[in-house]
Amino acid sequence: MGDTGYDGGRMSVNYWLFKSEPTAYSYDHLVEDYIAEWDGVRNFQARNFLRDNIKVNDLVLFYHSNVKPSAVIGTAIVIREGYPDHTAWGTDSDHPDPRSTVENPIWYMVDIKAGQYLNKPVTLQAMHNNPALKDMVLLRKGMRLSIQPVTQEQFEAICDMGSV
Repeated sequence: MGDTGYDGGRMSVNYWLFKSEPTAYSYDHLVEDYIAEWDGVRNFQARNFLRDNIKVNDLVLFYHSNVKPSAVIGTAIVIREGYPDHTAWGTDSDHPDPRSTVENPIWYMVDIKAGQYLNKPVTLQAMHNNPALKDMVLLRKGMRLSIQPVTQEQFEAICDMGSV
């Protein structure tokens, strides 16, 4: 995998896993939309990743959660780094938060672009069975964060498992 390009003097790439329930927003939706705002995150630790750490050209594993089986389905790339999540401001939004305002935003989002489907989904069970992934955040007991860092090695192992 390695770096995906040079962006404003930044040569390193970070790797992430983004979880989504496919009934809310699936990888098929991302492919259809091509580019999507990753909005609606309402957890402070995940918000901090969005606001402070996720940068343009970072690579993403797209994970379908709360389905049987839960699995990484495809990849994506970050094309816009953290900016205020305007979906918190509207009362007609799916995830409003009246504490967040234009003047004092609480929540942040990034934009991602579809990468490619894995040839075969990499299930949670398959990840548990791979010793190379034993330290992966996703596999920690009780880990429910919707956005999680992964190492380059973990990203590549999952892509290999999915035969990308």
